[in-house]
Amino acid sequence: MPLTEPHDDRSSAEESVVGAPEPGEDPSPPEPEPTLPEPVRQRIVTLTAAVLPGLPADEVPVPLRRIAKFAPNRRARLGAPVIAAQLTADPLFRQRVTARVLADAGDLGAAVVEGTAPAAADPVEVAALAYLARPRGWRELIEASGEAVRAEADSAVVAELVREAEQRATRAEHDRAVARVEAEKLRDELARVREELGQLREEARQLARTLRETQARERRATELLATERGRAARAAADADAELRRARARLAEAEAAAGVARASAKEARSVDDARLWLLLETIGQAAVGLRRELALDPVDTLPADFVADAFADQPGTAQAGPATRARDTDDPARLDQLLALPRAHLVVDGYNVTKRGFGEMSLEQQRKRLITGLGGIAAQTGDEVTVVFDGAERIHGLPPAPRGVRVLFSRKGETADELIRRLVRAEPAGRPVVVVSSDREVADGVRRHGAYPLGADSLLRRLARS
Repeated sequence: MPLTEPHDDRSSAEESVVGAPEPGEDPSPPEPEPTLPEPVRQRIVTLTAAVLPGLPADEVPVPLRRIAKFAPNRRARLGAPVIAAQLTADPLFRQRVTARVLADAGDLGAAVVEGTAPAAADPVEVAALAYLARPRGWRELIEASGEAVRAEADSAVVAELVREAEQRATRAEHDRAVARVEAEKLRDELARVREELGQLREEARQLARTLRETQARERRATELLATERGRAARAAADADAELRRARARLAEAEAAAGVARASAKEARSVDDARLWLLLETIGQAAVGLRRELALDPVDTLPADFVADAFADQPGTAQAGPATRARDTDDPARLDQLLALPRAHLVVDGYNVTKRGFGEMSLEQQRKRLITGLGGIAAQTGDEVTVVFDGAERIHGLPPAPRGVRVLFSRKGETADELIRRLVRAEPAGRPVVVVSSDREVADGVRRHGAYPLGADSLLRRLARS
């Protein structure tokens, strides 16, 4: 009676289990075993795998000893070929397995050993126990189980066919309902289209009537246009005549204007002569007044006094904010301010150098800034003063370029205070430009009428130079 399993990569040969001869039977060749249904074969392997760990180690065949250590689910799945082969080749092993399986099966095992099976019992379970125990009539039990399995399979197929038929019927009924709904929608749509068609026909009749009326109005407008064109032609002729008369009057006016310009030119020449005579008189009077007062030329500037005395006493004359305070961040504003006559540029030295080239030493920073300011003084001719913080004057400083004044704050005094004293020392009305990114310095000099600018404006001016 072959114990078969489905064809897979691990086994392609059928295994057979030969039962031991029953007592009292002739030791004749074994009858061919019936082919087991697949559920019965799987159930036999599962029962054997379940009792395999419970057998003594010496009763377990060598090929199955490693499989007996597997987990239960892996034991039946991975060891199925070897278990089937041992059941076929080793009747003693099959008898030992049968004893354990029948003990676990209880009343159902006892009934199968007696050759009977309860009607309510699972036919697959009965066939598996009959195959292992092999009581009298066990072949009939296996055949009956196979017929029951096939009957269940046929019933399942029939049930599936019935279910599919019911589903098709349900879908067909649903499709008919959907078709009825769509037909209703189409009928409604058709009624709506017919109604719209009637409305369109009525609109077409109204449009035709409107077109005829428009054409009639167009003909009347054409006739009126022809009449207006005749009137416009006559008006154009009259306008041309008036234009010719206006041109004649314009020529007469231009001739009169030429005569007036000549007279005005002559009068302006007389006025210029009188003005020159007046200026000459004032100039001679000024020269005489300077000679009379014996005034010497001015060689010093207000900032020179601050540089000598460090402005110990602040000046009393202060210019109001309206005189020259105009705040702007535009870098081009520096050029505009330096172009003013007699402008004075005051620079917060370290504020500019540390922002522009702080990677250098202080000596190199001072030298680079003073050299650049010398170029600006030479280009603009303006007065330039640069102020540095310092407890005492630094010795060994190279001479400043022409037009550049270099100042250092005294001990206990900051460059910001010295800059504000320089601004206060200037007369009201003189353009003073202070370059510093320090907000306090900018606010302080703005109150005294100076023009505060950021350090970036001077750095860009130096870079352009």
